[in-house]
Amino acid sequence: MRLSNQLVLASLNRHKFEEFQALLGAYPGISLIPVETLIRNPEGLRRVETHENYLENAIAKARLINQGCHYPTLGDDSGLEVRALQGRPGVKSHRYAPPQPKKSQDQANIELLLKELQGQENRSALFTCTLALIIEGILIHATGTMEGTIAEAPSGTHGFGYDPIFIPAGKNQTLAEMTDAEKNQISHRSKAVHALMAQVKSHGIVFAKP
Repeated sequence: MRLSNQLVLASLNRHKFEEFQALLGAYPGISLIPVETLIRNPEGLRRVETHENYLENAIAKARLINQGCHYPTLGDDSGLEVRALQGRPGVKSHRYAPPQPKKSQDQANIELLLKELQGQENRSALFTCTLALIIEGILIHATGTMEGTIAEAPSGTHGFGYDPIFIPAGKNQTLAEMTDAEKNQISHRSKAVHALMAQVKSHGIVFAKP
């Protein structure tokens, strides 16, 4: 099955778009399109992210955008699961902390998480990314994970979300201290993309310029 090389990312997060764009660059023929360029009111993405697991959220976002533009659509949901917090923040990672004036959502989330971990010896955590691709009525999905620990304090200026406090297993730097290329070699998002594209290939789907 040969399809247009254009693929829409069902996300309003510019950081995610740039990361997926870099990861998908390893697969010639794919051109990733920002959802804002095709959908007049993509804010509905935030209203469908109401499920209790990553896969259902990813599918809901992909379906919403696919119905609006009919392009192959990639939805994702990801989260940080901290074992000492019984898996929190999990699917609520992006809006874990209440919004606070004068602070970004990422900063508020990190501060709340570190506060809850005070005095905890076990700081192990897991990043998870689940992807859902809707293409010509076919649903393909894949998940990638990355083990690590939560740092005592934020460090680094790269990345986004919880990157400044997440130290991948076997490393001595947070994700925010790594270059984009270093992060993309080991991240949960990278693993999910490669697993998804392997399934795309197994379905005989080929992205190609018209």
